[in-house]
Amino acid sequence: MTLKGKKIGFGLTGSHCTYDAVFPEIEKLVNAGAEVLPVVTGTVQNTETRFGAGEDWIARIENLTGNKVIDSIVKAEPLGPKIPLDCMVIAPLTGNSMSKFANAMTDSPVLMAAKATLRNQSPVVVGISTNDALGLNGMNLMRLMAVKNIYFIPFGQDDPVKKPNSMVARMTLLSETIEAAITGKQLQPVIVERYKDGN
Repeated sequence: MTLKGKKIGFGLTGSHCTYDAVFPEIEKLVNAGAEVLPVVTGTVQNTETRFGAGEDWIARIENLTGNKVIDSIVKAEPLGPKIPLDCMVIAPLTGNSMSKFANAMTDSPVLMAAKATLRNQSPVVVGISTNDALGLNGMNLMRLMAVKNIYFIPFGQDDPVKKPNSMVARMTLLSETIEAAITGKQLQPVIVERYKDGN
């Protein structure tokens, strides 16, 4: 399958340490001919960390995609009824946003875009990055895995010795996951040895 001409929403949540792994994958989507509409949470916009300032990440994704970020719930809502997406991606998906998504809470533009996409019975692809996937958030992870039209970028433990509950997606499999999701399939295997390959 080709992604050329596909309209893909791309949601970023606040796992700032993961952005360097995600942005090359966004570039691959753009180079494949997809139209990428960036959607961000307030945390992405307004937080400055050792990984960079929010305004710099916003400028970078707008420059990369050629589209202004969707940065409010009001702006995100039309992505379902008026601007249907072929696929909505959330990568990285933090544990905080994952818990809200799994419990039907819609308090950010990214979650509104995901909800609107599911309303159209279109796929939502998530790339998790959370320190408690095997802890308190485990039930939310499993809940999302059981929901129709939600697909996962394959993921695994990124540091099983120092952070045994932490799991992160192998972001290099993003495009393949989208291609599979658009055809209604989950890319397999979904659990990978993430800590060995460093991707």
